[in-house]
Amino acid sequence: MLKLEDSVLKLPKIGPRNKFLLEKLGIFTIEDLIYHIPQRYEKYEKKMIKDLFFGEKTSVRGVLVSLNNIFTRNRKKLTKATISDGNGKIECIWFNMHYLSKSLEIGEEYEFYGLVGSSGSKLNLVSPTVRKITETNGKNEEIINIYPLTEGITSNFLREKIEFSFENIEIEEFLPEEILHKYNFLPLHETLKELHFPKDISKVVEIRKRLEFGEMFLELLNVESRKSNWKEKLNSAKFINFEKKISELKKSLPFELTKTQQKAIGEIIEDLTHTKPMNRLLEGDVGTGKTLVAVFASYFTFLNGYKTYYLAPTEILAKQHFSSFQKYLEPLGVKIILKTGNTKKKLQDQEFDIVIGTHAILFDPSEIKTLALVVIDEQHRFGVEQRSKLLKIYEQKIVPNLLTMTATPIPRTFALTLYGDLEISVLDSPPNKDKKITTYVVYPNKREDMYKWILEKNEPAFIVCPFISESESEELSQVKSAEKEFEILKNGIFKNKKVGLLHGKMKPTEKDEILSNFRDQKIDILVSTPVVEVGVDIPDANIMVIESAERYGLASLHQLRGRVGRGAKEGFCIVIPSTGSKKSMERLKNLEKYNNGLELAEVDLKIRGEGDIFGRSQSGFKNFKFADLGNLSLLEKAKLEATRVFLNLEKYPKIKKIFEQKRFEISLGN
Repeated sequence: MLKLEDSVLKLPKIGPRNKFLLEKLGIFTIEDLIYHIPQRYEKYEKKMIKDLFFGEKTSVRGVLVSLNNIFTRNRKKLTKATISDGNGKIECIWFNMHYLSKSLEIGEEYEFYGLVGSSGSKLNLVSPTVRKITETNGKNEEIINIYPLTEGITSNFLREKIEFSFENIEIEEFLPEEILHKYNFLPLHETLKELHFPKDISKVVEIRKRLEFGEMFLELLNVESRKSNWKEKLNSAKFINFEKKISELKKSLPFELTKTQQKAIGEIIEDLTHTKPMNRLLEGDVGTGKTLVAVFASYFTFLNGYKTYYLAPTEILAKQHFSSFQKYLEPLGVKIILKTGNTKKKLQDQEFDIVIGTHAILFDPSEIKTLALVVIDEQHRFGVEQRSKLLKIYEQKIVPNLLTMTATPIPRTFALTLYGDLEISVLDSPPNKDKKITTYVVYPNKREDMYKWILEKNEPAFIVCPFISESESEELSQVKSAEKEFEILKNGIFKNKKVGLLHGKMKPTEKDEILSNFRDQKIDILVSTPVVEVGVDIPDANIMVIESAERYGLASLHQLRGRVGRGAKEGFCIVIPSTGSKKSMERLKNLEKYNNGLELAEVDLKIRGEGDIFGRSQSGFKNFKFADLGNLSLLEKAKLEATRVFLNLEKYPKIKKIFEQKRFEISLGN
């Protein structure tokens, strides 16, 4: 019998090469393989080749007559095959799948599932799925599961290995019988098997809820645990109030704090004077002044004789905050230093009251006994290793105060449910109430007109593309890449402008130089990836163009939009999808309607669900594989059961075991 923790090498015909390819899909163990759920299902009617017609999805059984790999004139990879069922022949065409020639054999019989297309007057099958002939169940229709793949791995290969795994393993249930019965869930083993090999596609969504509930349930147990653990901790520092000094700093500002800034500062100072350490989330839309609230928190910590760590996700952002803190606090005698990966000196060898830097702070071996406040800017952007380092600060019962900040709008239901262990402060109004950013959603065929408009405006502009390099995938051929757009624009319509390129693979010194040149107007047009999404401050840049915008959640688009209109002039954001599909345009049009990030997050939640709002690949806001937090009804049920079970965890040994294995895997994902 197989075990979930067994390596995929335990499966038949899995050698080093297939192991390597599976690992590219995140599949290392039998458990990973079984939880690699199909991304969609397709239903095909079985037909003879002579009965096919254009545009239908069909299943054809035939003998492979020929198979050839071809390179087109523009170096695209094609694979062409001819199949025959005795009554007719048809050609099959695949894109970027040359590896098929290693797995298919001339003269063998296969089943082909795909869309009937045409080339001239002849019909063909476009990118069909291929399966070896097995015993059929006699039905005229067949359900085919389509998996997320990588080059060299086919859905058929995965099906075979998953089928073998289910024949040789028993998956243990961890949810109590009363929960399964209460919500009419199938047992875990049966749930997973049904999702891989469904008998009825219409029931898949309902069956999948069992996995969604399980993920929510375990994460909400983490919330209950964090809440319980934090109650046991003691503040490492004793604070007293310095109301007069704080008031003097407020009066020294060249502007007036907003009401929500005033409220957040008051809440933080109140937290710091308690015996229980602060654990507060400061949520503020783009431009609402979170950094200034952190300045006050750090100054109050300084007044009490303690030190502050301020962690920023990028070196660019760390340097910007360093300048802001110097501007406001150095005249008051506060010693501020910058710590990045290039800083050689240890913290214990320097004099400071506040250290601002990247995750390099966490890897400094210095033990700062007077550390009383840790501020984490955009915490969800820190990686797993950085989060584990952060945990070490809180290993002991006496811990520093924690203030986490995010500009990512979090719908209220999320905040109350998934951040139930944190106190929350919200900044919902910008200091500059007259700040204006006008957004236009533009069809791709109007791009040239938009470029001419930019030339007429003659103002610094961002042009943001989702990819660094052009994708080789046929499906992603329309998605813009920064490197290609940079070459096209600097040699084309903007040939008389100074065009720059910025992306995440550049060295920090290169990024700094490019942003400095853009800020000093030595660059007119900056072509970039979303590396500019958070914190980049170029007051004179008033135009933001976002290419292939359908690939972002509305919250991320709103973040990018917030990079312009930061100075005295009106800002403009032009949003262009890769294609003018009606669905994409309708969703993106919400950016013209709403300027508030929280409202946009709520809209996006209804349209796309949590995974797309926060972007699993974009920002890693949550590590859920199945759960859609847009399903608020299921989330509330999971919250109810997690709260109940946590209070009686000893009665549920299976849950306790799984929970203890995974608790720190997710707990700092917030």
